[in-house]
Amino acid sequence: MLTTSRIPLGRAYMLASALIHYANHARFASEPLIPLGSVRRFAPDVGDVSLLGIVPAADHSRALDEFGQLRSVFRTLERADSEVTVETERGPVTLHLATPEHAGAALVWHTGSVAHTRLLQGRARARGLTFEDARLVDAEGRAVAVRDEAAFYSALSLPFIPPELREGMDEVAMAEQGGLPWLVGEPDIRGDLHMHSTWSDGRNPVGEMVVAAQQLGYEYVAITDHSERSLASRKLAAADIPRQRRDIEKVRRRTPGIQVLHGIEVDIMHDGSLDFSDDQLESFDIVLASLHDHGGHDPQTLTDRYLRAIHHPLVSVITHPANRSPARSLGYEVDFDRLFAAAAATGTAMEIDGAPGHLDMDGALARRAVAMGVTVTINSDCHRADALGRQMRFGIGTARRGWVEAAHVLNTRSLQEVREFIARKRGQR
Repeated sequence: MLTTSRIPLGRAYMLASALIHYANHARFASEPLIPLGSVRRFAPDVGDVSLLGIVPAADHSRALDEFGQLRSVFRTLERADSEVTVETERGPVTLHLATPEHAGAALVWHTGSVAHTRLLQGRARARGLTFEDARLVDAEGRAVAVRDEAAFYSALSLPFIPPELREGMDEVAMAEQGGLPWLVGEPDIRGDLHMHSTWSDGRNPVGEMVVAAQQLGYEYVAITDHSERSLASRKLAAADIPRQRRDIEKVRRRTPGIQVLHGIEVDIMHDGSLDFSDDQLESFDIVLASLHDHGGHDPQTLTDRYLRAIHHPLVSVITHPANRSPARSLGYEVDFDRLFAAAAATGTAMEIDGAPGHLDMDGALARRAVAMGVTVTINSDCHRADALGRQMRFGIGTARRGWVEAAHVLNTRSLQEVREFIARKRGQR
């Protein structure tokens, strides 16, 4: 278990979103507030929550006053000329203000990371510029106008670097060489292959989950409730599989325009076997396998359990393989290179899970996976209809941190291609 004062991305995102909503409702500024820092980079955990407001210099004092009066703000904790920190019902939030002509530099500065900013500072110095205190300054000490981030990076002879890549690793070098990936985005996602209904521990029935997915523009979804020996609070009993299948068939008939797969999130048992029999699993359109129960096993045993599931011809996806919990637990120690090699060889997808309690595989793991030829899925792992879009957004942000492109992702493909992917694996029997 981690000992940390950082908070999970999901909670920080909700705090930032609430203030943005209240500011928009109050017509706080002509442009919406923008999340900053780790929230904007979709880091799994966050030290503090901050926002950027783009406001003319003459209006800064008024804007700070108005921010302190927004709904849910209890009191002002600290205030300076162009920033204020307030206490809200969900935690503290800092607002930074930038003038329109310097918005690009301010957005890069406050988004970070610190390591990425240092790389940019070195590059600025080599060009006779200084990047400090949210300003880009020339050799004569004059502030350089950069209204957006593209203009800022252009001033340093770089293409735009997406926020999710700004971790101070090789992103600047890759940008200079023209080697940045064409990152997956929300418009690329054609379906969600991992969600739960009231047949296990979900809050909404199948029909409501499907309608919510349809409203997001998805072409297909998979209902994947927990198998009967899962650690979930409620699960799908083997005896209820036919009843659930009939329920899904009814939803299919009354919800045209979206295809509904009958799937299962089956648990990987302590010996590496699966919770349901092969005959039962074969009746599902798609099988996801999860290792929820650590069982006190060492890394080698955990790895072997996963490998047995990966080699099972009916398993199409391994979900949240580290089983981590941001700001709480790093998850399992397993030999991921062995898992990725096996997944690539067998045609088994590895999941990037958008549930804020997982965000797994994280960016670094996802990058390793796709580099080894693994197909990944980006799923919501959602248990409530009103969170489907948000959790998919977290999954996409996590994938982007891993330099994942649409071509790497199973559920950017048509349903026919998804079915062919599943059939190729099942054909290995």
